[in-house]
Amino acid sequence: MLIRKPDDIPGSEITPEQHFHNRRTLVRTLGLAAGSALLPGITRAEADEFQVPAVDDPLTPEKIVTGFNNFYEFGTDKSDPARYAHRLTTSPWRVTVSGEAEKTGEFDYEDLIAGMTPEERIYRFRCVEAWSMVVPWSGIPLADILRRLEPNSRARYVEFTTLYRPEEMPGQKAIFSSIDWPYVEGLRMDEAMHPLTLMATGVYGKPLPNQNGAPWRLIVPWKYGFKSIKSIVAIRFTSREPVNTWQQIAPREYGFYANVNPAVDHPRWSQARERRLPSTLLDQNWMPTLPFNGYADQVAGLYDGMDLSRNF
Repeated sequence: MLIRKPDDIPGSEITPEQHFHNRRTLVRTLGLAAGSALLPGITRAEADEFQVPAVDDPLTPEKIVTGFNNFYEFGTDKSDPARYAHRLTTSPWRVTVSGEAEKTGEFDYEDLIAGMTPEERIYRFRCVEAWSMVVPWSGIPLADILRRLEPNSRARYVEFTTLYRPEEMPGQKAIFSSIDWPYVEGLRMDEAMHPLTLMATGVYGKPLPNQNGAPWRLIVPWKYGFKSIKSIVAIRFTSREPVNTWQQIAPREYGFYANVNPAVDHPRWSQARERRLPSTLLDQNWMPTLPFNGYADQVAGLYDGMDLSRNF
């Protein structure tokens, strides 16, 4: 299958977006109920009033969202995931839950989200490589899923692991791959329980495509995209900070937090601006990067007292 670059896609092939723009009016208040006690810095009254902030930027066309991806399990080129991900078997899908929680073991993916209604979320997506998108996700607040697993008081972090299946994911058996598979990511518990943190199960009103992390992936909109781990098969609650995959590969360049911060450059390039897709060679569509990707008002309290110059 031929995958074209974003600027090669004619407008006639892009899925109409009007119905997604109309859905912005459906963004609703999120009540955290019992889980609000797990959010330091957010009182129950504030949690009851929490609203997902609206994003007024134009949506990135569906062809780009599903055709321009970093998913190194399928290859390093942005078109490799869409080219090869059809090989991935996503049903049945089993998830192992372990560590500091009351409910551990192996579960069917469908059982973990049974009875939960996916919510529409339009989020900015900012890659550490300095390109960005605006994506209409659908999914379940991660807090709802984690509460179902009943983490105990020793659970300070939650670690996620991606599927390891080299026979279906050719990047995992690439000779020149420097990644120690499977891919691992993690969050502090208060980050994981934050109402903006989403386990996405769909995009553009459709089930999540394989190249975007089917059947479910993490979305943490105030962090760089590499934190948003795809095709998750393991969740582990732990008292110790996980070492994420990019930390293992390049510890001087990538750290645990990865909060979007235009004032802190990657050691090899600036993070002050980003290239919003779609763009062309003549019009790179550069724009200023927003602190915390535009979600500073919602999440800054999570990091009171922290040295935010240590994002990497």
